[in-house]
Amino acid sequence: MKTLQNQTLLYDNDCPLCNVYTSAFIKAKILDQNGRKAYSDLDRNDQQFVDLKRATNEIALMNTKNKTVIYGIDSMLKVIGHAVPWIGFVGNLKPIKFGLKKLYSFISYNRKVIIPSKEYKTETLQCVPDFSYKYRTLYILFATLVTSIVLFKFSKTISVIPESNFLRECLIAMGQIGFQTVCISKLNIQKKVNYMGHLMTISLMGSLILIPALVMHSLINLPDLALLGWFGITVTMMLYEHIRRIKLLELPTYLSATWVLYRVLVLILILSF
Repeated sequence: MKTLQNQTLLYDNDCPLCNVYTSAFIKAKILDQNGRKAYSDLDRNDQQFVDLKRATNEIALMNTKNKTVIYGIDSMLKVIGHAVPWIGFVGNLKPIKFGLKKLYSFISYNRKVIIPSKEYKTETLQCVPDFSYKYRTLYILFATLVTSIVLFKFSKTISVIPESNFLRECLIAMGQIGFQTVCISKLNIQKKVNYMGHLMTISLMGSLILIPALVMHSLINLPDLALLGWFGITVTMMLYEHIRRIKLLELPTYLSATWVLYRVLVLILILSF
């Protein structure tokens, strides 16, 4: 495989996923040893031809020879397409490229709620994407849908709790958002919506942890005690993640207590009817 020469990807060094795939490009020799550079390490010469604002939202690929830059899905298709030409050809077909651009934006604008990192206020160059209400709302709806589906399926496996339905699980997921939002009513709308994104990422994470239990149950019919234990461990992990994110976001610590309170109230209501 021929290495793509004189090309450097600008990546977010606070994003584990960005670190992994840009490093993989170099290890696979798709890019040379100078094929990636952290956004925060851009020097003044680079900044003269890189759109710094756009590069926070769309990963930039710099041609270090002729000082040109391409962004987002175009840069990814160029790198991957160089290694696997048919992917580059298919990816550049208009309807497919349109879909890829939307998917890329969906992930990029939400990457800081998917995998959070601390913002360093003293640093001048930070690869933090713009806040997009559209893509954050779509992400919250997506996470709510997946969470509701998984919890509905999981609740059907446990015989000791009242039978559930999909609507109930949707209302519980959305109720958590409403309950927690009341607790941060003094914050501005952007901070509220940002927190909602983190809140639903935690719920989505919990759903993904429950999926292996669902698969195992379909194969060997796990007892209720094992399923409840799995669920308990999942909730504990979710609580730990909520506490961690609250610290990163510098939000009130009592939000973790209200997060637990809501779930206790919901459990009491479920068991009462």
